[in-house]
Amino acid sequence: MSALLEPAEALALLGDGLDDEAIGPAAGRPLLALALSEDGSTDDDVARLAELVRTSPVVLVGVRHGPARSTEALASLDVLICAQADPPRPWIGCPGAVDEEVAALADAAAASPVAAAAVAQLLRVGEPLSLVDAVVAESWVYGLLQGGGAHRGWLFERSDRRRRPRPDGAVVEVGRHDDVLAVTLDRPEVRNAYGARMRDELVAALQVARVDPTITRVELRGAGPAFCSGGDLDEFGTAPDPADAHVVRTTRNAGIQLAGLAERVTAYVHGACVGAGVELPAFVSEVVARSDATFRLPEIAMGLVPGAGGTASIPRRVGRHRATHLALRGRPIDAATALAWGLVDRIDDAAFDGEGLSSADDRPEGAAPR
Repeated sequence: MSALLEPAEALALLGDGLDDEAIGPAAGRPLLALALSEDGSTDDDVARLAELVRTSPVVLVGVRHGPARSTEALASLDVLICAQADPPRPWIGCPGAVDEEVAALADAAAASPVAAAAVAQLLRVGEPLSLVDAVVAESWVYGLLQGGGAHRGWLFERSDRRRRPRPDGAVVEVGRHDDVLAVTLDRPEVRNAYGARMRDELVAALQVARVDPTITRVELRGAGPAFCSGGDLDEFGTAPDPADAHVVRTTRNAGIQLAGLAERVTAYVHGACVGAGVELPAFVSEVVARSDATFRLPEIAMGLVPGAGGTASIPRRVGRHRATHLALRGRPIDAATALAWGLVDRIDDAAFDGEGLSSADDRPEGAAPR
């Protein structure tokens, strides 16, 4: 695991900001884990360190083997881990397993150091931006990482993967009853994997609601055993040029459309919600989860950051620190945790029309298409 440093030791490592090669992916230090004092004696050093590395490619993790303690200085870090059960935002509680959690974060950063550092930088920079500006910033970073060595290596490892048949008909079902527009992701055979066709059809459906004031409510659902298993893996690496893909992501963006309709949209999520399946519902004003729902962001392990708007939508629901942890850790959280964090607004199995609970098959599907 990454050895815990006292904040003063981390400052010395940086030469109080004079050594710009001491940390980051190139230095083999994409993550610094800091031991936080109980009495606040290290807070000034923490604040100084965070100020020095705000634009640097490094993840700062604050660690307490006791209960949470919130101050402005500690909030300047990227992730906060403590031993308290159910701590207040922005902390992650790991009673009895603080060191194991820090080790897992360090391993994730070491396995994909550029993407790990990039997501921390992106979330810091995006925090004061408007929602739409944060989506655009995310697309820039996503496009850069598409050309990076880690993502190319991930694509190469999957180059012999058997591709699935492409859909022949519509993959988004749209229906209207009175003033309600029902929009359903409808490719259940692949757990509603989010590809270019689904994105375009979803954007078109949402545009109908935006231009028709008689539609007072939009219900967004997913057919089959899961709401959305993330990006269609068969489409990764197929974009002719990352710059062109950026143009597409920012002109045909379902997250931006959902943000414009947010007060009228309820998202009903169930089963595996992965990548875009977490990012898109987070844009709307009400998210209803079935009790079997799980939520996961797998993109860092692919050498990417979330690309369907998640670095804009998710922190506005759970805060920057928990969004960084969710992205970096790459493991699912359950519906109860999502409710406690504010990622969903209620858990209500009865809202799913008596559908049977799905198996907890959280396949490692991906990020935004292309």
